[in-house]
Amino acid sequence: MDQLNGFVSDFGYVALILPFLAAAVAPLLTSVLKSHSTWLLALAPAAAFVIFLRGIFEIAKGTVHRWGFEWIPSFDIAFSFRLDGLSMVFALLITGIGTFIILYSGGYMKGHKDQGQFYSFMLMFMGSMLGLVVADDLITLFVFWELTSITSFLLIGFDHTREKARRGAVQALVITGGGGLALLAGLIAIRELHGLTSLSDILEAGDALRESPYYLAVLILVLCGAFTKSAQMPFHIWLPNAMEAPTPVSAYLHSATMVKAGVYLLLRMHPALGETTLWMTILPIFGAITLVVGALLAVRASDIKITLAYTTVASLGLLVMLIGVSSETAIIAATLYLIAHSLFKGGLFMVAGSVDHGAHTREIHRLGGLARHMPITFVAALLCALSMGGITPFVGFLAKEEIYHALEYGDFYHVALLIAAIAGNALMFAAAFIVALQPFVGTKPQHIDHPHESGLRVWLGPLVLGALSLVGALYYGVYHELFSSPMATASYGEAVEIEIGWVPHLNLAFALSCLTIVLGVIIYLASTQIRQKLAQFLAAIGWGPDYGFDQAMRGLVRLAFGVTLIVQPGRLDYYMTTVMIALVAALFGSMWWADGFPSVPELPDLLPYEWIILGLIVFGILAVVVSRNRLQAIVSLGIQGYAVAFIFMLQGAPDLAFTQFMVETLSVVILALVMTRLKLSPSDHRPLAQKLPDATIGVLAGIGFGLFLLAVVQSDFDRSLSDFFERYSYAIAHGRNIVNVILVDFRGIDTMGEIAVVMTAGLAVLALIRIRVGRRGIRTNDPMEVTP
Repeated sequence: MDQLNGFVSDFGYVALILPFLAAAVAPLLTSVLKSHSTWLLALAPAAAFVIFLRGIFEIAKGTVHRWGFEWIPSFDIAFSFRLDGLSMVFALLITGIGTFIILYSGGYMKGHKDQGQFYSFMLMFMGSMLGLVVADDLITLFVFWELTSITSFLLIGFDHTREKARRGAVQALVITGGGGLALLAGLIAIRELHGLTSLSDILEAGDALRESPYYLAVLILVLCGAFTKSAQMPFHIWLPNAMEAPTPVSAYLHSATMVKAGVYLLLRMHPALGETTLWMTILPIFGAITLVVGALLAVRASDIKITLAYTTVASLGLLVMLIGVSSETAIIAATLYLIAHSLFKGGLFMVAGSVDHGAHTREIHRLGGLARHMPITFVAALLCALSMGGITPFVGFLAKEEIYHALEYGDFYHVALLIAAIAGNALMFAAAFIVALQPFVGTKPQHIDHPHESGLRVWLGPLVLGALSLVGALYYGVYHELFSSPMATASYGEAVEIEIGWVPHLNLAFALSCLTIVLGVIIYLASTQIRQKLAQFLAAIGWGPDYGFDQAMRGLVRLAFGVTLIVQPGRLDYYMTTVMIALVAALFGSMWWADGFPSVPELPDLLPYEWIILGLIVFGILAVVVSRNRLQAIVSLGIQGYAVAFIFMLQGAPDLAFTQFMVETLSVVILALVMTRLKLSPSDHRPLAQKLPDATIGVLAGIGFGLFLLAVVQSDFDRSLSDFFERYSYAIAHGRNIVNVILVDFRGIDTMGEIAVVMTAGLAVLALIRIRVGRRGIRTNDPMEVTP
């Protein structure tokens, strides 16, 4: 059932806006209170967490909270939100882990000159991700989707003085932004082709999308958005390079936020797009490849953060693979693993930052013996690693058991996926203990001076997350009832009850789990040799997606440069010729396509003064053509404008005539002033062969405009707009001069824009007039180029 009123929906706006409010005051608060501002800023996500947690019992019973308001009614766009089991768990992870991340940032970034700015970026990122997972309207979803890309760009490139940080930020923005554009196209297709404007509509539509002839196009576009955001091969390259961000960003990015946005979208869309042959083929293949490749690269890395980054890539591949399998058990496994991964990966990343902070290095082969100096960090690392390795009694064990249950089928397809899952989990087991054991056991290297445990704000987060990984499994009944079962139900589209506990059962899944641990231990013991072999293998291959991204960007720059040389060569005559050719093609092409050429009109009987004005116009044209220099041509050009002003005046429109007189006078004066200040050739010395094409294009443009205006005049006149202005000009705007009312009231913003354009042009003209020719003027042989 839907509940439109309740504690969560009543305070939903408060929960959503709290991170943004905190982001707005963070720089000022930090400058005043220094390090003490951390605790106050952490209250914002903590309060949002409490608001969402208050509704957990209602959500567990199947209640769906929906709230919002009309945003752009004319386009049926609402600023609306939906909170069910799936979005509730994500919201709790984002705000709960986010609270510890803010506290962790206070200790890790202590003393940094831009600490306030960092808080602001982090809280904006938190608010963007929170809005994404609870958004209901499709356009609202996309807005928050792109906000996460923009704010992550700011966070990854926070240390903008380093080239690697700038490159990582740009790479993340390009890849995820490109996927976002594909997602926007998919969401618009769903709206326009099926009339579904929100996620609630999509979920209520049943098989409408699956049975649609546009299903393939929508699926590909949605998957492009999800795969780029959640770093599926070959789009995975941005995620390890995002490690150039400060460690709090890495911990938050990988645990509960941006990298799981694509997974969230796939889980959300599963009831509407899933369980088709395409879905169950594309997702498992991409997911399995990403899982194995990411896990191998994790073992190959020597930097703790890079190791953890690649395990995140592998974990995202595992989640996508499970969602693609689409069975109830697979969705349960994906749900359990997603929550477990958020807890242990957030903790391990904070451990990596604590090690770096205390030992001043993250290189695994340069670390050791830190357990006696950093005991709390070691305990936190061990708790998180045990969960990541799938050891009971931790929530990672529940997830791994369910993964193998989901894949224990006898057909070749599921066996291949099962092998990929075993290989990936074994490699991630080894990576977990490489991070959690090797830096802490053994003898401390001599180059590490005075390693130390960081303060409460640094070790509190990983310790609590590691402890929750244990508590969740020990109290699995409550854990499933309140968190995993509602989340799986919303993702699967039907009621799901999860019962798996931490006590092992002697079955195939447990046997495969034991096999995974054995393989993981072997890989851990041989990790140094494996790392060397993988490094040699990758060096032999050479080219990879990361290098390919650089090649693509360089190619894009070269292409842009080449196109610019063609379309923007710096020649005014080229621009004018191109515009006029396009104009001629548009005029004649449209009339030919629509069969809209006008009939030849009869020559009207003109009065003597009308003949005089017509002759004046023809005289002006001839004067421009035969002018001996450009200044004379400019003055002659004003004759046509004055002639048109006479027509306005004689036809009873003195205000338009006055405006035309002013425009023509100012145009002639300004152009004359400019030309006297610029070094231009006094006349056009081009040969006849160059003049004829321009003359031809100009004549064709004139004929085209004439024919087009005749076609407009000969069509039936629609008086609806005229009647509207006649009816409402006085009644609404209290003006009897309809033209003035249109300009000042009905089109007041347009008029203001035109005034701004005229003002800008005037300033530009003033700048040109005041230019003084220096001693080193740019010489050119081209008479069409201007030499200042």
